[in-house]
Amino acid sequence: MVDRTVQDGDGIRTYPFPVDQSVCGVGMQVAPMEPGRPWHRAAPVDRVHRIDFHVVMLFTGGPVTHMVDFAEYRMSAGDLLWIRPGQVHRFSRASEYHGTVLTMQPGFLPRATVEAAGLYRYELPPLLHPDPAELDGLQSALTQLRREYEDTGTLPLSLHTAVLRHSLTAFLLRLAHLAASSAKAAQEQADTTFTRFRDEVEKGFATNHSVSAYADGLGYSRRTLVRAVRAATGETPKGFIDKRVILEATRLLAHTDLPIGRVGAAVGFADAANFSKFFHQHTDTTPAAFRAELR
Repeated sequence: MVDRTVQDGDGIRTYPFPVDQSVCGVGMQVAPMEPGRPWHRAAPVDRVHRIDFHVVMLFTGGPVTHMVDFAEYRMSAGDLLWIRPGQVHRFSRASEYHGTVLTMQPGFLPRATVEAAGLYRYELPPLLHPDPAELDGLQSALTQLRREYEDTGTLPLSLHTAVLRHSLTAFLLRLAHLAASSAKAAQEQADTTFTRFRDEVEKGFATNHSVSAYADGLGYSRRTLVRAVRAATGETPKGFIDKRVILEATRLLAHTDLPIGRVGAAVGFADAANFSKFFHQHTDTTPAAFRAELR
């Protein structure tokens, strides 16, 4: 096989679709995932790399940890992982991958199918957790696709390829629906998480500036809180808290005659110097200068 790997400017290698490993040279593969059976001969499974094709893994064992775009995902039996062209990923050294892997070369399906299946919607989550009914449908579609892929003697190559495209489309449409539904559910959960966090900050910002304390009080992990707040506001939880503290401080400085030390105490700073330093970091001015500018 001609080595068509590409070394990108960031030093991460991109590996092409291995056409020579496909049955009859078609632009897709379906094969079992087993220890010692690499899905791509050239790719170092435990090193960061890119691929220029789609990979969908349906797991029958686990747990397995896989990195996609520098986020770690943990899969168990019944989960699917969808890696899109250009995404940076890495296989786990310690984990054993069991299940079925589908790979697909860009251009194998017509544009209308590509659009309908959302093949390049990179905002969708790579890790999918189908419910039993969804999993049964996906497994049936993938089993049928694999049967057609391996049956090279019944039809001429042109018809064989056409049937593969139709079977692959059926599977991908199911997968796309699951991905879109999962993204919607995740956004709704993130919205709920952020709303609860926002409400707690509104009640407690004058005394509590700790992200961990809010996470513990709400029953979320710090990572969950970070994701939810970033999705809703583009900010970190700490940034959101600090912004609310600064808003209250500016209100008090502008509309009351409280001494600056009292203003600081009202938003959670026992020491006036610490309050002034915090205020300056976030506004590029001191509390005294801010008040003087308004009067």
